[in-house]
Amino acid sequence: MVKSRDLCRGIDRSDGFATLTLDLFSGSPNPNPCSYSRSAKRVRVSCASPAAAAAGENRSNLFDSLSEEVLFLILDRLESDPLDKKSFSLVCRSFYAAESRHRRALTPLRSGLLPAALARYPSVSRLDLSLCPSVTDAALASVGGALRSSLRSINLSRSRGFSYAGIESIAVNCAALVEINLSNATDLSDAAAAAIGRARNLEKLWLARCKMVTDMGIGCIAVGCQKLRLLCLKWCLGISDLGVGLVAVKCKRLRSLDLSFVPITEKCLPAVLQLPHLEDLALVGCLSIDDEGLMSVKQESKSLQVTHSLASSLQKLCNLQSIKLDGCEVTTSGLKTMANSCRSLGELSLSKCSGVTDEGLSFIVTKHKGLGKLDVTCCRNITDLSLASITSSCTSLANLSMESCILVSREGFRLIGQRCHLLEELDLTDNDLDDEGLRAISGCHNLCVLKIGICLKISDEGLIHVAKGCPNLQELDLYRSVGITDIGVMAIARGCPLLQIINLSYCTEVTDHSLRSLSKCSNLNTLEIRGCQVSSSGLAIIAVGCRKLTKLDIKKCYYVDDAGMLLLARFSQNLRQINLSYCSVTDVGLLALASVSCLQNMTILHSGGLTSNGLAAILVACGGLTKVKLHSSFKPLIPKPILEHVEARGCVFQWRDKPFQVELEPSEVWKQQSQEMHV
Repeated sequence: MVKSRDLCRGIDRSDGFATLTLDLFSGSPNPNPCSYSRSAKRVRVSCASPAAAAAGENRSNLFDSLSEEVLFLILDRLESDPLDKKSFSLVCRSFYAAESRHRRALTPLRSGLLPAALARYPSVSRLDLSLCPSVTDAALASVGGALRSSLRSINLSRSRGFSYAGIESIAVNCAALVEINLSNATDLSDAAAAAIGRARNLEKLWLARCKMVTDMGIGCIAVGCQKLRLLCLKWCLGISDLGVGLVAVKCKRLRSLDLSFVPITEKCLPAVLQLPHLEDLALVGCLSIDDEGLMSVKQESKSLQVTHSLASSLQKLCNLQSIKLDGCEVTTSGLKTMANSCRSLGELSLSKCSGVTDEGLSFIVTKHKGLGKLDVTCCRNITDLSLASITSSCTSLANLSMESCILVSREGFRLIGQRCHLLEELDLTDNDLDDEGLRAISGCHNLCVLKIGICLKISDEGLIHVAKGCPNLQELDLYRSVGITDIGVMAIARGCPLLQIINLSYCTEVTDHSLRSLSKCSNLNTLEIRGCQVSSSGLAIIAVGCRKLTKLDIKKCYYVDDAGMLLLARFSQNLRQINLSYCSVTDVGLLALASVSCLQNMTILHSGGLTSNGLAAILVACGGLTKVKLHSSFKPLIPKPILEHVEARGCVFQWRDKPFQVELEPSEVWKQQSQEMHV
């Protein structure tokens, strides 16, 4: 892909040219091109002649003569790296203005940047403020005034500091608003819900953990927002059957409704079951629903039980495309009846469901061959028989999660590789997987996500097969897969250039050689290497090569010191989350991170070189911090006014009193302890 800076550099070097040709469509098109795109293949911009240019025409006119449509097409084709568009905007005034009008999405790190950002980008339709720890009502009022006609979506899911007044400013002024995410706004009450009700065109609303909203507030939303298609009320503990019933009566267009952990009973279910377009209904943790409704509960058990009664009730929701029964107790007869009740399931989640057997699972996948996503995590009774049914019936499966399915053998994994060629995501964490199994799975050439952590039998040999067969891999989890060394990681780095996320935690044979190879993966944004034998030298190479790095976990990387932090601070300006526990970092290295303006989340436990003064300084200097985890011994040592000041900016402190632990537990011991906890 041609980048703006390369294009402009080439123009500057082309003396006396008469025609500039911009080939805008020869490569792969942007997946979401703007509506102004036309079918033209090329656009030519000509000047009169080299002689005319020599006579004194300003070369900048060549850029100014490009129409806005052409400039927008160029911006559509730029890569996601914000530096590309920034370079584009610095070419000339017309490019700067075009980039301002072209941007549709904005994700500021602090609300204090909003006035300048809104003035710079007046056409923003999607505003994500979830990275801003504190957003005031005044800030939301400025958003409502500046983006009055363009704003369609706003995300406030992790922000604090605003009230009903700020929400009302958005709801009243932004008539085009169709999405609001207010999850985790635990302080919002019915007044805020009433303000939301004034957003008449709202289609999607997330209110997860808004625990102070009651039936009165949700009633205001139901009356005012009758165009809702998605509503999430997860953990809204103030809502009862009355509120859910009002939603079901007023919001007839609902397709997705999440009532997980809401204290409702079977009384509200008849109205919910009458929703004509409902496709996704989540009732996880609704312990008061019994056999008369959708679920039945044993009097002596807190676990929901999926029986014939449940499946028969699902006949009223025959158009359901997604069923999630995570943590429920299911029966074979219930699964069979459910399979016969629903017409065409696209997603089925039975994660941690007791009672799932080969017979029940095989029956349901045979009936629903169009399944695209299946989750059987911790279904410990299924065997290769289930895998045979899944792989022969659901050949279009794109996402399969089967963590801790310990009875599945090499033969089951071989079937996955042979039959499920469309798989994009596969989770085989904590299974009896070996290199032969990985060889078979490498036949899934479309894999983007592969999780094979706690697989103690795999080695570099299996990883080399993956590197050769899965070039589109973007995420790889090798947590505690101790048979992996630098050889396997280097193969992945060479064969999977699109890699974005890798977890090598407690792969104790991994060294700086692995980091050197991974530094060639320029899209890498998440690196977890806790417990690995890496040093500041390796970390420096990563910092220089992986400029998109946002998450770094170097816990128990004892050889990482201030030298690594200094280079990390210089080159990793996109870093948002870091774990420095047990590292050999002092106040000098920690203070260097103050220059990383994006930094929001820090975990620092048992770093002997740090002092309370150094911690206090970094807390004050990093204005964007939203979450800090520290050892409780520092709490009385850091001045209380500093802690209060940082908390007032929206930062949450978590104080831990974990004992100092140097030695790593052998993976076999750790795995045995983990399995005993799940029994």
